[in-house]
Amino acid sequence: MAGVFLALVVITLFLGVKIVPQGSKHVVQRLGKYHKTLGPGLNIIFPYIDTVAYKVTTKDIVLDIPSQDVITLDNAVIIANAVAYINIVSPEKAVYGVEDYRFAIQNLVQTSLRSIVGEMNLDEALSNRDSIKAKLKGAISDDIADWGITLKTVEIQDINPSQTMQTAMEEQAAAERQRRATVTRAGGEKAAAILEAEGRLEASRRDAEAKVVLAEASQAAIEKVTSAIQGNELPVMFLLGEKYVDAIKEMSAGENAKIVLLPGDIPAAVRGIMGGMSK
Repeated sequence: MAGVFLALVVITLFLGVKIVPQGSKHVVQRLGKYHKTLGPGLNIIFPYIDTVAYKVTTKDIVLDIPSQDVITLDNAVIIANAVAYINIVSPEKAVYGVEDYRFAIQNLVQTSLRSIVGEMNLDEALSNRDSIKAKLKGAISDDIADWGITLKTVEIQDINPSQTMQTAMEEQAAAERQRRATVTRAGGEKAAAILEAEGRLEASRRDAEAKVVLAEASQAAIEKVTSAIQGNELPVMFLLGEKYVDAIKEMSAGENAKIVLLPGDIPAAVRGIMGGMSK
């Protein structure tokens, strides 16, 4: 009998003495109802009536938020995930205020992330992580405070276009590069055409000026010859005969020349030319 009593005393002491490790808190229920929260160290509870219903960590908890498809304001699909750092400050609220605080916070972050990104264009969503982070923290901090949980911070791990969107963006970028190359090539061709036209214009202007100079020189030469011969046809016949012979030489040197006929009386031929000119 004494042994049974001793054993009962030992069991009672064991049930009444609770040691809570550092970094944890224990939630005690009395007859199924919340009674108190035990802090780290040695604690005494009423045996058989009080029981430790929940053991909650007070360390920072890292919650990985799964990736999800998010639609932006301009109907682009991106894939985003995040990580949240939380701390339980009121264990009794965390265990009694929500069925599963981890699952609840994950869904809350995902829902808020979809809502925030849905108000942004694709370019804004991809480049404004800090803005998304600030809005996300402000959106969920008050909600989880009712569960006795503090949101230390939330980080956007990845936010990238979907595979289909990435393909479309790559095609768009390639098309833009091709367009710029076409514009550049067209500009170069235009500049080359303008330079070529200006070159032709300048060459034509120079040719015209040269012809004018040659005409003026010929006129001056004719005037000098006319003044020199003073009615004497012999010098004229000599000059025309020289030109006539040079022309016959050029004809005989041609690739298609077969037979070249020379007049027997060159002076008579020259006189004929002069007579035709005088008419």
